[in-house]
Amino acid sequence: MHDQYVSPFSTRYASREMQFLFSDDKKFQTWRALWIALARAEQHQGLEITDEQIQELEAHREDVNYEEARKREREVRHDVMSHVYAYGLQCPKAAPIIHLGATSCYVGDNTDILIMRDALELVRQKLLRVIRLLSDFAEKYRNLPCLAYTHLQPAQLTTVGKRACLWMNELVMDVEEVTFRLEHLAMLGSKGTTGTQASFMELFDGDSRKVLAVEKEIAEQFGMNRVVPVSGQTYSRKVDYQVLSALSGIAQSASKFAYDIRLLASFREMEEPFEKNQIGSSAMPYKRNPMRCERIDALARYVMTDAMNGALTTSCQFFERTLDDSANRRISVAEGFLAVDAILNIMINVCDGLVVYPRVIRARVMKELPFMATENIMMDAVRRGGNRQELHERLRVHAQAAGQKIKEEGQENDLVDRIAADPVFHLSREDVESVLEPERYTGRAPEQVEQYLTEVVRPLLEQYPDLSLDAVELNV
Repeated sequence: MHDQYVSPFSTRYASREMQFLFSDDKKFQTWRALWIALARAEQHQGLEITDEQIQELEAHREDVNYEEARKREREVRHDVMSHVYAYGLQCPKAAPIIHLGATSCYVGDNTDILIMRDALELVRQKLLRVIRLLSDFAEKYRNLPCLAYTHLQPAQLTTVGKRACLWMNELVMDVEEVTFRLEHLAMLGSKGTTGTQASFMELFDGDSRKVLAVEKEIAEQFGMNRVVPVSGQTYSRKVDYQVLSALSGIAQSASKFAYDIRLLASFREMEEPFEKNQIGSSAMPYKRNPMRCERIDALARYVMTDAMNGALTTSCQFFERTLDDSANRRISVAEGFLAVDAILNIMINVCDGLVVYPRVIRARVMKELPFMATENIMMDAVRRGGNRQELHERLRVHAQAAGQKIKEEGQENDLVDRIAADPVFHLSREDVESVLEPERYTGRAPEQVEQYLTEVVRPLLEQYPDLSLDAVELNV
């Protein structure tokens, strides 16, 4: 519909897989799965719930009668009880035992945890795909010298592959954080209205063992081995903050990567993929704007600020629960995941087609290399009988003069000519140029690339042998 707001996450950015995880079908089918799990567990602990009732619930697990639920919610203003009512219309025999002993957060909170688990799994898979693509890139360009920067000023040399390892290292840290969150996710279980499980104690005549067995079985039915040990009506909203913080960490890593690519594109050293018929600018036909990386940075800002929602919501949950969390969480958690999903989709697309221009990189290196090679030049001159302190001062003067000529007159770097012409050095132009081999100034960078790939990246990727390698098609 064109006369109503539609989220860009649905039309432009997020994948269908991630959108499904936060869809009504996923949510309300999970509610029904939880009601079935509750009935089974209560039956196993001796409550009078029949197999026929459970089979009836199973028969309507996925065909949610939304219109009946919507009509009921307009009357009672309660989403959970509206869906209990609608489910009961489809399951008249089981209607009396649906939601037995539970409170709204039994379905709401447990569903949220299960959806976050599935969403974190999807995020981890996409992170690993980016890392795999960057690992191939790093290996290919591990020996290619390029300018390295401190303070955004040329400092020494590194290699293109080594820089890719810097991007990867932060993404590996993100995988570790996501994995930690997955391993520590716990279901709310069946805690009751204020977390005391009083309603379940009533159902099971005060038998704590049966009450604990019910929520343990519910968790196991969903492949979860943890239930929160203590809660109010809800699981601690700090969990949402921790998950959103992990997403924020991914956004930070992605944003740094995208800014680097944008800067390298301005140097004409590297580019993101640029399609044959892509238009870079409506006014300037020659432009090749880094629009994918710009979008990464835009979405990353959103995710980083979105994480504050979790912190603020956690801080104001009075006593056993309030409801000022609900409206915020519906938006902040879902959109945090949808935005990170979009970011990773773009990163996969970009890393699958990064363009490198070795000749431009080499030319830019050679413009700066004479400055970086001055120590080696000085050592050669000392070996020929020169005075180290005198040579150092002469190099300082020549380097400053060459730098000024570049900045003020736009001339080429003439430091080599200045040194060769200075009799203090006893060096010919050929002697000076023999020092100017970029590969001599990259330190252990190529070795560091291989070491990092061997010791960190490949062992990580080997843990996920079924990782998808399909290309990602962007909507815009």
